[in-house]
Amino acid sequence: MQFSKSTDYALHALAYLANLNPSGPTGIKQLADVLNVSESYLSKIMTNLRKDGLVNAVPGAKGGYELAREASRISFLDVILAMEGRQQLFECSNTTSKQHSMLVQETPASGCRIKRVMDAAESQFFDYLSNQSIQSVISQ
Repeated sequence: MQFSKSTDYALHALAYLANLNPSGPTGIKQLADVLNVSESYLSKIMTNLRKDGLVNAVPGAKGGYELAREASRISFLDVILAMEGRQQLFECSNTTSKQHSMLVQETPASGCRIKRVMDAAESQFFDYLSNQSIQSVISQ
């Protein structure tokens, strides 16, 4: 599994904004220069972060973006979900095979054993990311 570059830029943008806090909003040009990315690409990323309530867009000549809440209250999982969407990482798609039927037949009440393992791994992965905040990486 690989996250998109948008997620990478979003995490770095939030860390940069957290480092500047509370110096006021940061313009898209400054942020794009620091991240070495185009303003138009970064604008799309920041729009996603704004829609998910992670940043505020401040209008005006001295406007820009600022964190919508404390960096300690923005988890990596929040950012990943804002950028990648809210979908399950694993879907058992081999449901018509004999092998799948055999696994489910042995434990019908609990479903496919492979899916259970993958769901447990996803849960641990998401738990870990939900406990890592933007503040935790800038405080190290």
